[in-house]
Amino acid sequence: MTEPARHTSFASTRAQGLRYDQLPLRLWRKAKRLGVWNPDDLDFSRDAEDWARLSADEKGLLLRLDSLFLAGEESVTLDLLPLIQTIAREGRVEEEMYLTSFLFEEAKHVDFFRRFLDGVARESSDLSRYHSPVYRRIFYEELPAAMGALASDPSPVAQARASVTYNMIVEGVLAETGYHAYFDMLERNDLLPGFRQGIGLLKRDESRHLAYGVFLISRLVAAHEEVWPEVERRMGELLEPAIQLIYELFSAYEVVPFGLQLETFVEYAMAQFSRRFARIEKARGQSLEQIYRAAEEAEGAPA
Repeated sequence: MTEPARHTSFASTRAQGLRYDQLPLRLWRKAKRLGVWNPDDLDFSRDAEDWARLSADEKGLLLRLDSLFLAGEESVTLDLLPLIQTIAREGRVEEEMYLTSFLFEEAKHVDFFRRFLDGVARESSDLSRYHSPVYRRIFYEELPAAMGALASDPSPVAQARASVTYNMIVEGVLAETGYHAYFDMLERNDLLPGFRQGIGLLKRDESRHLAYGVFLISRLVAAHEEVWPEVERRMGELLEPAIQLIYELFSAYEVVPFGLQLETFVEYAMAQFSRRFARIEKARGQSLEQIYRAAEEAEGAPA
């Protein structure tokens, strides 16, 4: 019979207590202050009026983008738990504390997009029609496979592969580019103010998720020399389909609604990717103390 799991000590009662000066708990403090917003409180009354005046193509583009976000948010909500469990088993209580807010926020984002579709767009059709084979590869296959693998292989290499898939590609390339598209469409045209407010709140949540992802991968790269080749390989493997998804969004229209320009968003996606890739690459050969310091400097002043 397997011996039951048991604890031998608790980090919160050790002499130095919790490490509030390090990035995970700085993000936790920000999540407590900034992340507790309620989709139910957003005012969609003007949004409904705006929606009624949109053209069929404008509505179609927004529905297409919303369907990609909604399924993506549900996917990351479903798939995050193995990472939380892996971090917990390693006894990294400060990181686990932050990750509890991470999961709550992803679930809240699902709620937000669905409430918009139900309350403003009045959309009850099956929106998976917008999920192309490339989208399905990333969100139906690659993401759950990489995250789920941690249940049987919690190695540093597997953790890095999961975080690259989740944080660097899904959040850092696709979601950030999608937010940029929303603001380019809606802010410039003063449309859907309630939805815009929600997207701004989502983006603030996601900035903390990305900060943690860069920190986690950097910590793994610094501590384990075998991790960097996998990070490099995985980023290269998934960047192409991620960029292809952006092309697909635009290719559905002969004249893209709202005057969006494909090149603008491809350049934006590549810039976001390259900036974070460079930060992670710098972690090679650094001490863990240097990683903590770099993460704190990148995140800015304490919450």
